Amino acid sequence: MKNFTILLYSVLSYITFLAVFIYAIGFIGNIGVTNSLDSLPSQPFYIALAINLGLLSIFAVQHSIMARRWFKDWITRFIPAEAERATYVLLSNIAMILLFMYWEPMGGIIWQVESELFQSLLLAGFAAGWLVLLLSTFLIDHFHLFGLKQAWYRWKGKDGATTKFVTPLFYKMVRHPIYLGWLIIFWCAPTMSVAHLVFTLLSTAYIFVGIYFEEADLRKEFGETYRAYQSKVAMVVPFVK
Repeated sequence: MKNFTILLYSVLSYITFLAVFIYAIGFIGNIGVTNSLDSLPSQPFYIALAINLGLLSIFAVQHSIMARRWFKDWITRFIPAEAERATYVLLSNIAMILLFMYWEPMGGIIWQVESELFQSLLLAGFAAGWLVLLLSTFLIDHFHLFGLKQAWYRWKGKDGATTKFVTPLFYKMVRHPIYLGWLIIFWCAPTMSVAHLVFTLLSTAYIFVGIYFEEADLRKEFGETYRAYQSKVAMVVPFVK
């Protein structure tokens, strides 16, 4: 029963992720949602800024701390190791849902692309960013990344799913194609409001801070193999070391 509970928990966490992922497309791209990044403001600028900074901080702190090895070692004293990744995914989803619910538009337009050609190009880039992001997760084992594989292995009574260092397709061009996908998504905006720019700048900064800590963990885990990979492959901009 315990194994089934872990599997069910992981499946529910993954379903929540799918809903958040779909909603995020509308939220960032101003597509079919009532409160997007570029909606009309309802609060004074400084109040909206303070709320938004708080929401982004909640996500950044949760995402960063729970990704560290010391935290994983600590939390698995209280929950099964096979449920650790699903818990990380679930709490990341909750942080994103809070952001969607309480985000405050801030008014003001930084840029507005009028050309239909350039609008189309930016929207194509926006779509391509989501595609790069999603495909990159499958290239390195999507279901392990989101905690389903670990729970399935336990349910089947097999040895735990382990990670291997692989560099398929996008990973031969950049070390972090998932982050590259996010950067493309953030910056390919035909309309860039003040709130959108705040979100984009802080998210971009967080990505590079996250890369710093993530690569430190990867060097510890894979040693010289990862160091050699770092020396040969660009970080997020293809072919630019």
